[in-house]
Amino acid sequence: MLNPVQCSAAGMEPRGLKERYGDRIVFWGGGIDTQQVLPFGTPAEVRAQVLERCEIFSRGGGFVFSSIHNIQAQTPVENIVAMVDAVHDFCGSPRSAHA
Repeated sequence: MLNPVQCSAAGMEPRGLKERYGDRIVFWGGGIDTQQVLPFGTPAEVRAQVLERCEIFSRGGGFVFSSIHNIQAQTPVENIVAMVDAVHDFCGSPRSAHA
């Protein structure tokens, strides 16, 4: 298992990681960039990155969705909701079904 998956670090590009190691390890993290996109992006940007990362890392299994690091204190609540909703939508279970 690789944890954390910090996609902004050198050599940690999601597609490359999955292609090189995806059949041998599980990726734990990398679901959203907590340094730029989650705290400073729009909810639409958050959603887009989450869906893209889920698509890349989940192909063929071996992915546990998690943010790269802790969610920072000033992160807008709307962005956290967008992240959670995108994961639920990707998995085919709208958040309202779990409320």
